[in-house]
Order: sequence, then C-alpha cells, then structure tokens
Amino acid sequence: MLMKHVMNSQYSFLGCASTCMLLASSSFFRRQQFLIRSLGGGIDHHTNSRNMQDLRSVEVDAESIIRAITPALDPRRHKGQAGKIAVIGGCREYTGAPYFAAISALKIGADLSHVFCTKDAAPVIKSYSPELIVHPVLEESYVRTNFREEDKKIISSKVLAEVDKWIGRFDCLVIGPGLGRDPFLLDCVSEIMKHARQSSIPIVIDGDGLFLVTDHLDLVSGYALAVLTPNVNEYKRLVQKVLNSEANDVDATQQVLSLAKQIGGVTILRKGKSDLISDGDTVKSVSIYGSPRRCGGQGDILSGSVAVFLSWARQHVASTDPNSNLSCKNPAVLGCIAGSAMMRKAASLAFSHKKRSTVTGDIIECLGKSLEDICPASSCCL
Repeated sequence: MLMKHVMNSQYSFLGCASTCMLLASSSFFRRQQFLIRSLGGGIDHHTNSRNMQDLRSVEVDAESIIRAITPALDPRRHKGQAGKIAVIGGCREYTGAPYFAAISALKIGADLSHVFCTKDAAPVIKSYSPELIVHPVLEESYVRTNFREEDKKIISSKVLAEVDKWIGRFDCLVIGPGLGRDPFLLDCVSEIMKHARQSSIPIVIDGDGLFLVTDHLDLVSGYALAVLTPNVNEYKRLVQKVLNSEANDVDATQQVLSLAKQIGGVTILRKGKSDLISDGDTVKSVSIYGSPRRCGGQGDILSGSVAVFLSWARQHVASTDPNSNLSCKNPAVLGCIAGSAMMRKAASLAFSHKKRSTVTGDIIECLGKSLEDICPASSCCL
C-alpha cells in the first residue's frame, strides 16, 4: 500500500509538473505574468474584466463606415478625383515598403499613386510596377564625401523645390515606409512635413517616419490631419517619450487616449490583436477579421489603405449633412477604422488560401475582393 501511495504521489507530481510546464509555455500564462508585473502583485480579476469590457465597448461597425465613405463609381468623374496619394520613403536598403504602401493605395481605389524616394531606390521601385509614378529626388548623406553645411542647405532646398512642385496636388501623404534613418534624409523629410502641414494635407506616418516624429513631436503636435500608425515597439517608444511610462494592455484604451491628447489631437492607430484608434477625444477598436500570419509589410499595406480612406472620409465629411448618421466626424479616425478593417479582411482572405506561405503580395491581391465584399461596385455606381 505504501509503495502504491508513493507511486501515485509520483504520478501526481509528474502530472502537476507537466501541467505547469504547459501553462508556462502558454500565452495565457504569459499574459497573467504580465498583469502581475503591471499591477505590482496579485491579479485583480475585477480590473481585468472591466478592461476587457472597455475594449468591447469601443468596438466600431467598420463595415458600415467603409460603405459610407467609399465614393460612388461615377462616369462623370475624372482621373484623380478618387484620390491622389504620395509615399515619401524608399532608400538603397528598403525598396519594398514604399512599393507596398503605394500599390495598396491603388488597389483600394485611388486613381494615382506617387513615390518620392532616393536615386538608388528609384530604378528598383520602378521595376516593381509601371502603375507607380516614381520621383528619385531624395538624397542620403553617404553619397557625398566632405558633406559641408553649405552643401546640405543647397541640396535640401533642391529636394524641397522638387517636392513642392507636386505637394499641392495630393490628397494625402504617407511618410516613412522604407525611409531609413540617414540624418540628412530625415532632415529633408522634416521640412517636407512642415510644408504639407502648411498646406493642410493629411499625413499618415509609419515606419521610420515614426522614428523621426518621436524625436521631433513638434512636427505633428496639434495637427488634426496627422495619423500615427505604430506597431508594438514603436508604440512603446512613443509612450515612453510622451507619457514617461511603460506601454501596457491593462488600461490600453485610456493610455492611447492620453497619448493622442498629449500630442495635441493627432490620431493614433495602435496596431495589435485589436487595433485601437484615438484622436484624444474618443477611442475606437477594430478587431474583426485578422490573420495569425505576421509576414513583414502588412504595416505598409495599412498605411497606404488608411491614406486612401482618410482622403475619401475627408471628402465625405465635407460634402454631407452635419446630422448624418456617422457617429464620428473626424476623417482621420474614419480613415483609420476603414483602413484597419480592410487590411484585416484582406489578410484573413489571403491566409484562408495560402496559410503559412502567405506573404505581403498575397494580401495586396486580396484588397480588391475584400472591398468588393463589403461595398460592391455595382451598388455604388451612379
């Protein structure tokens, strides 16, 4: 009997150990540990439950917004009226990101898509697609030896002059995909952003554009037509810089609200399992669709999509009755909601076909079908 008891105890211990190892490797255990660290002790299930309710309470009907702001296909319209988007990005190391953002804008339904990149990146980006208008006007400091301050001023003024020839034509700029972190290049882009702001052109900032803005918040502070689209690490850096605290999921809605408010009412799209969107006054959540595949480049698709929907939302808000049934009238928030849902639906559709082999190009090819499912072209023709 004693031996049987010892053996049963051993089996019980082994079973317990196995269960503990399983828990330790599970996402549940990691989430619980994160909550313990965040709260500085035991888990307050009450608080956790309340925050989950908060996240659900801000979930928005993204498909209704997409249907409301997507313009009708009108034969009386001319080229450019459905959106002219420009991407500022692309250097010798990174040529895919600006292409993904720019081609996604076309696939959503923009009429024209431009890319302003460095001279090294231009031939590569041109080779990806003849649909894009590519401007090789940006410069990196590595291409010049003995780069004096006088030289920088001359070259910078030339870059700005080239961009200024076009900037007034665009409905939205996407700043950052594949931009790189060359100091001189970032200085030039800072000036481009200032010019865009003076012309009241919406700007969607992603990738290395967020690196630039986090160190120079004055570029976007107080600009309601600016959208920031940080991923997990970019969001952490923003929170540390602006709120002087750590990013957390325990009070995620309040934190993103405070962050947007502190930066002066810019709109922040915090990417994650649920995308959280705030302009400092409200918080919206988009969690429909989605894919477990995390291939690189999805953020670039999102930035291009948001740019198009933001430009459409701006037209819609300007032309509709103030008493329309849209609960939100901020075009930046509307554009983020629509862009987030569209990216998620396309990723979900691509994954259903390609599973683990899904790559960014597969998702881009699903953008048109995703929009058609929500807002059929036949139903929005005049």
